[in-house]
Amino acid sequence: MASIPVEFQDLFERGAPVQLATVLPDGMPHVTPVFAEYDGEHVLFNTMRGRRKERNIRNNPNVGVSVTDPDDPYRYLSISGEVVGVTEDGAVEHVHHIARKFMDVPEYPNLDDEPNPRVVVRIRPVQVRAIDEPERSD
Repeated sequence: MASIPVEFQDLFERGAPVQLATVLPDGMPHVTPVFAEYDGEHVLFNTMRGRRKERNIRNNPNVGVSVTDPDDPYRYLSISGEVVGVTEDGAVEHVHHIARKFMDVPEYPNLDDEPNPRVVVRIRPVQVRAIDEPERSD
């Protein structure tokens, strides 16, 4: 298991843009923005059961996460990982926490209108690239 370098963990605390890549059933990538946190071991995000990203990770737990510093586009994390948990336990509390932290609202909006339960997804980083300067090629 890989870990996020301490000097890059602020990206998760600042509400930096997070892009989640999952694999569609036909093998093509599916990329979507999410609010994510790092708990010192796993990257966590919240979604609704049945959404495309949740269905994708049920079929293939391999994911990618990209986090870019909003103040410096050449400082970012590129994470390859594996989903090791999807749970409804604590998911409503977690989505309200995410809303307070990243959206500056007391509760996640329109939660009562969602047709399916919320879930917390836990990603185990397998490979982490932390970049803080321009690259010439990749």
